[in-house]
Amino acid sequence: MTSTKTSLTDIEIANGAKLRPIVDVAADLGLGEDDIELYGKYKAKIAYQSIERILADKSKRRGKLILVSAITPTKAGEGKTTTSVGLAQALRKIGKRAIVALREPSMGPVFGQKGGGTGGGYSQLMPMDDINLHFNGDLHAIGAANNLLAALIDNHIHFGNALNIDQRAISFRRALDMNDRSLRDLVQGIGGRANGIVRETGFDITAASEVMATLCLADSISDLRRRLAAIVVAKAAGGAPVTAEQLEAAAAMTIVLKDAIKPNLVQTLDGTPAFVHGGPFANIAHGTSSVLSSLLALRLSDYVVTEAGFGADLGLEKFCDIVASLRPELAPDAVVIVATVKALKLHGGVAESDLAGENVVAVEKGFVNLEKHIENVRNFGVPPVVCINKFTGDSAAELAHVLALCQAKGIKAVTADVWARGGDGAMELAELVVAQADGKSDFSPIYKLDAPIVEKLNAVASKIYGAASVEFSSEALKELKWLDKNGYGNLPVCVAKTQYSFSDDATLLGAPSGFKLNIRQLRLSAGAGFVVAITGEIMTMPGLPKKPASVVMDLDASGKIARFY
Repeated sequence: MTSTKTSLTDIEIANGAKLRPIVDVAADLGLGEDDIELYGKYKAKIAYQSIERILADKSKRRGKLILVSAITPTKAGEGKTTTSVGLAQALRKIGKRAIVALREPSMGPVFGQKGGGTGGGYSQLMPMDDINLHFNGDLHAIGAANNLLAALIDNHIHFGNALNIDQRAISFRRALDMNDRSLRDLVQGIGGRANGIVRETGFDITAASEVMATLCLADSISDLRRRLAAIVVAKAAGGAPVTAEQLEAAAAMTIVLKDAIKPNLVQTLDGTPAFVHGGPFANIAHGTSSVLSSLLALRLSDYVVTEAGFGADLGLEKFCDIVASLRPELAPDAVVIVATVKALKLHGGVAESDLAGENVVAVEKGFVNLEKHIENVRNFGVPPVVCINKFTGDSAAELAHVLALCQAKGIKAVTADVWARGGDGAMELAELVVAQADGKSDFSPIYKLDAPIVEKLNAVASKIYGAASVEFSSEALKELKWLDKNGYGNLPVCVAKTQYSFSDDATLLGAPSGFKLNIRQLRLSAGAGFVVAITGEIMTMPGLPKKPASVVMDLDASGKIARFY
């Protein structure tokens, strides 16, 4: 690409793209017009009957699954989605049938600090503005289903409380797909009896909700209904769990989600097929796109590129210990760890304000962070490939030094320039990943599924984070006893912690060790099938930064977005 092209912004590049009709993209996958439900010319959902037929067809062999993760990021992110898109584009360029299967962006980060979630430059998902905003309505449906259940809880109590729900032990919260710190904790029902019961409650961001996780882990409509019914919303006065099934909510919630469960088909900037479906956060929830979209992609292509949010300590660990351990078909055949010079310098002690300057010494010092993520991937028995995602300000000396450090440690590594060059910037990465994915993988989760929660948390804390011990608050210990007593004591664990450190302290950079992992709270997500362990100061409803991305956005008189994050 010329310097003129690469000086364009993401939205300018997207606005200039010529997209293929989505029916043509579907045809590349062997899907006909009856297999898709059109949402305009460039977006579609896969018809549910077609999903069932494809997944039931035993003649369709499973493709190779490539999982993209990253080192511990800077606040600006390391370009994991951009790399995932660029890798899929490159695989297609070298003659492979490839699909990229990614999460849907949440509008909270889009309008907040992180910006969009569709990649960037010449490795973007299209149409990027639709995907980043309302897309095909999935997140709105998930929020509506979530809030329907919340309303049914209060309505049940208002009309007599036949289930004897303890109003102080209602754990299910409302959800909103926008960052809003003012909604984290509130009092509802004020203004008189007609306005419902007065109690403390709050909102979670939709991407962190149990309904989001439940939808993304369901493999069919019947499985979704079963999982929704299992959601524990509160405790009865005697301590017994109260479920959505007891509130007769599961059928109605499934109706709200009947279209949201269908994977969305779009394309990359160069027309590579892309499934974009589901959007759980990886620092709070399990951080991967839907099981259904991954299973479908594996039946329709030879190579599927998917990503797990944030670093290998978060999304990758959860993908391996929650998703793939329950569904061996989704075990990764290869892992790509995205690293950047700026992140290595940050972990090498350079202040965020000084990351633009060349500092080979800091790169080497920060390499310990990358090494720990490589170790984490190898702990799961999967071969890792390091991709150094090239940024404009990176010096040749810094890039060369990272490659030399990897080579000295026997780590396969390449640079990629996917933002500026699209698939052409990841050809070497694609060849290396194919070789790794086609080789031997001895995938194995970190812990056994039937192990107690404490044992699982200790395994993740010590083997993945480098912690010396796990410390539970009195509230967490009380909840642990309740989980054991009520048959939830052997569920997988989903640790909610900061994405900026292996520890629960965002200021501990590099590869800290010997620290305590502090479990502040345990939250049961029975529908999703795991227990969320909330650590440190992690919030399930983010706030907006001092200068949100929303303040720089604008559109022209025709309604086309001209400036975007």
